[in-house]
Amino acid sequence: MTAMSRPEGELSIARYLQEPQVGPTAARIVLGAQLRKLRVGAGISREAAGTAIRGSHAKITRLERGQVGFKRPDLVDLLTLYQVLDPERRDDYFALADQANSSGWWHEYSDVLEDWFELHLGLEEAAALIRTYQVQFLPGLLQTEEYAHAVTRIGYPNAPQTKVDRLVALRMDRQRLLTRTDAPRLWAVVDEAVLRRPFGGREVMAAQLRSLLKAVEMPNVTLQIAPFSVGANAAAGAPFSILRFAEPELPDKVYLEQLTSALYLDKQESVDQYTAVMDRLCTEANTPSETADFLTRLIDDLG
Repeated sequence: MTAMSRPEGELSIARYLQEPQVGPTAARIVLGAQLRKLRVGAGISREAAGTAIRGSHAKITRLERGQVGFKRPDLVDLLTLYQVLDPERRDDYFALADQANSSGWWHEYSDVLEDWFELHLGLEEAAALIRTYQVQFLPGLLQTEEYAHAVTRIGYPNAPQTKVDRLVALRMDRQRLLTRTDAPRLWAVVDEAVLRRPFGGREVMAAQLRSLLKAVEMPNVTLQIAPFSVGANAAAGAPFSILRFAEPELPDKVYLEQLTSALYLDKQESVDQYTAVMDRLCTEANTPSETADFLTRLIDDLG
C-alpha cells in the first residue's frame, strides 16, 4: 500500500513527519488521536485494546489522549490488533512515536519542572493562538526577569535561591516562543489590579510596564486591560488560558493552573463555555489601541 492509498484519516501522519517544528507533545496527541480512530474503526473496546498490551482501559485512554509516551512493543501490538499490517504504514507510526517520545527544549529543566506544567509547555509550543486571562500575575510569556523573580519567590517561599533562579531561567527561555519564525499569536486580557501590584518594588514594576509597552508593538501580541469598571458579568474570577492549534487533530484546550497542579479541559462544552467568557472579557475590556496610553499613565504614577 502506498501513501496515496492510505485511509484519508492517516494522511496527516506523513505531514507531521515532514514538519520538524512540531514538538513532541503535539506529535503525541496526534498519534493518540489516530490510534483512537483505528480502534473505533475496528470496533474494538478500550478494555480489549488494554488487554492486548498487557494493560488496562485506563492506559489506552491515556495513550489516546496523548498524556503519556509510547513504548514500541505496545505500539506494535496495537497496530497489529487494528489490522495495520502494511510495513510502510507501520513505519510512519513508529517514526511519529519516536518524535512523540523525544525530549522538548524544557527537558534541561527537569530538575525543577513539575509534570503538570511540562504538558502546558508542550501545548504552548504547538499552539497557533494563545488566549489568556490573568487576575493576579502578568502572563509568564510577558514577564521581565526581575518581575519573574519576585512572583516566583511568592510561589516558592521556602525554596533555595538556586531553584528560584532555575525556574526564572525556564520562564525566560519559554519566551523565545514569541519571537520564533512561526510564533503563535498571544492575546492576553489582564485585570487592572495585576498592573497596580508593584511586585519587586516600584522600580521593578516600572521596568515591567515599559517592557509591556515594547511587547504590544509586536505583531503577534495583543494586550487588553480589564479596568475595575468591568462588571462581574464579564470577569471570570480565576485565571485561565485557551490554546488553539492549526492542526485539525488537536482540539482546543483550556488550561486552568492551580497552586500545585493544573486542569486541562478539551470537551467541547467546556471549551465553548470558557471561550464565551473570554469573548465577553475582550468586549468589555479596554480596546488594544488604548493599552499603550494606559501603561504610560501607570508608569507616570510610579514616578
